[in-house]
Amino acid sequence: MPARPILRILLNVLPSNPETNTAVKPILNLLLLTALLVLGNSRLLAADRGVLVREAVIYLSPDTGSSKLGQAERGRELVLLDKTRNWLHVEALLGFKQTPDPAFVEDEDVEGKTVSGWVLDTGIVWASTTNGDRILFGAAVDSEDEASRRHGRRGAAQDALRLYRRVFDLFPNAALAGEALYRAADIKWQIDKADMRSRPSAREKENYLRSGIDEESMKQVMKKFPSSKWAQLAAFHLIDNKLCGDWQGSSKCPDKEADIYEKYVKEHPESPAAPEALYNAASRRAALIEIYKTEEQPKKSEQSKGSAMALAQQLISQYPQSDWSSRGQTLLFLVQQGVPTYGNAMQ
Repeated sequence: MPARPILRILLNVLPSNPETNTAVKPILNLLLLTALLVLGNSRLLAADRGVLVREAVIYLSPDTGSSKLGQAERGRELVLLDKTRNWLHVEALLGFKQTPDPAFVEDEDVEGKTVSGWVLDTGIVWASTTNGDRILFGAAVDSEDEASRRHGRRGAAQDALRLYRRVFDLFPNAALAGEALYRAADIKWQIDKADMRSRPSAREKENYLRSGIDEESMKQVMKKFPSSKWAQLAAFHLIDNKLCGDWQGSSKCPDKEADIYEKYVKEHPESPAAPEALYNAASRRAALIEIYKTEEQPKKSEQSKGSAMALAQQLISQYPQSDWSSRGQTLLFLVQQGVPTYGNAMQ
């Protein structure tokens, strides 16, 4: 039993004959009670964590007519404190002002709080729920689809992010855990990327002069699932922080970026993002054909033409079923025909 080691430790710190001192027995009883409470609470917190797949009103008491303390969105975590009939007394983790939940991907509600109250016992997935990982994953997919619609539900992207993340939190060994953690990181990355691009610094030539995208979520995917395709996709996203904001007609940026994409393909040839990376490398080599001409470097321009064609041909042969292969075919045709793919050059 897990309680025995603690009981032995407690007994070891007390006199070997506690009955000789009447003051010791109450202390022993108090310590034993404390140990049992600690063990009981730790088991409760470990086992009774749930995740909402619906929006829930939090009430002051188990009665829909009582005061409303707040509202929890989809994907919010609940800790069970007590239950009665069709009601649950819970702590709803809505975020913390000073110390955000470390197991939670940050979202727009970081200024939230933890609320204790009552919710109806419906639409909550627990660690013990049969197929709980699939239920959460399906709810996340629904929210992500809603977010992609033009007039979709407000906050649906954040709902999807939380739900995906909770698949990993509640079911870390499930088959869907890796994909769920990646999808949560991907949604956060896209939101942060859009925010970064909206800032004036996004037009800076050098990447270190603009605000970068937070990499922590993607790095966690790589750490937790190092040999998976999700880790390979996460590594592809990290390239965004190494790209220039605006080439400004300089050969330095596309040359550097082509090298980065080529390196990625060499290191991750089986990655689902490898065809896109190869196309990005080829398109940058193609752009350099015209850029080097403006810099009066005809030799490098010709070398870039050869490199662009070789990379496009590699894409076509190595990933024939990918849409990027068809785009590579178009790029190859344009380069072979001498049609500029960058700038305002006209023939």
